[in-house]
Amino acid sequence: MHFPGKFAEQLVTEQLHRISLSFLVDDLVVRRGGNGANIAFALGVLGTAPVLVGAAGDDFADYRSWLERHGVNTSGVHVSEVANTARFVCTTDDEQCQIASFYAGAMSEARQIELAPIAAGVGGLDLVLISPNDPAAMLRHAAESRERGYTFAVDPSQQLARMDGDQIREFITGADYLFGNDYEWELLRRKTGWSESEVMSRVGLRITTLGEKGVEIVTQDGTSLQVGAVPELAKVDPTGVGDGFRAGFLAALTQGLSLERSAQLGSMVAVLVLEADGPQEWKFSKATAVSRISEAFGPEAGTEIGAILPG
Repeated sequence: MHFPGKFAEQLVTEQLHRISLSFLVDDLVVRRGGNGANIAFALGVLGTAPVLVGAAGDDFADYRSWLERHGVNTSGVHVSEVANTARFVCTTDDEQCQIASFYAGAMSEARQIELAPIAAGVGGLDLVLISPNDPAAMLRHAAESRERGYTFAVDPSQQLARMDGDQIREFITGADYLFGNDYEWELLRRKTGWSESEVMSRVGLRITTLGEKGVEIVTQDGTSLQVGAVPELAKVDPTGVGDGFRAGFLAALTQGLSLERSAQLGSMVAVLVLEADGPQEWKFSKATAVSRISEAFGPEAGTEIGAILPG
């Protein structure tokens, strides 16, 4: 939904302890979403072979068909017999600020999923990306990845607000990649009580998105790489932008490109999501992507990244 105004102008500082607000919105659009599904969709569009793992309701049939048409293997999706698919209800104001509610529904059954049978069914997993989900499921998948030696990435993101310090510390320990935005990075450190060096002693690589400033990538030895963003043609809807970045980054990285090139493709996909009304409504053109990457980062970047893109 869209609120034609600014949330900040509706807040009375001295009354925040008893806040009661209703926003008259001027638009309602229902879109496909979900962190895992958004990332898998983008990976499929980019020509990789993503396997979506999660729990959905018996209302998932149409969504399953959509994802499979875009190259996503949905064999890892558990279908609940009693609950509907999770719902994210979000209102965005004129400043691109958001207020949202989340209904977990079938998502709570994701904790029942074991990764090993899924891995066996698809001939192995190159990387397990654990994005916001049922917290118990996130912890289980991370523990199983450590136990079975899977390369894995953690993306606590929205669930940082729900998880306590002990859970976050357990979740990220041993991860090869840690994703988040700059706000989430600060929140993670506050809730874990760990310094930056203490976090980095437990993860292989930190990838922190910085909005319009791009992304910062930090290695265990403290080496930092900053990559700018692809300039947007329009700001339509920020929902799913971070998911798009993750998909582009991992699509490039798993096909042998450098961290810099991977971040550049991530920025390209992120801006395509930003320019579309919905996290899976963007369109991909190899020629356009290469042109925009070349304009933003130079012709060499366009050539190297273009070599792995479909189409």
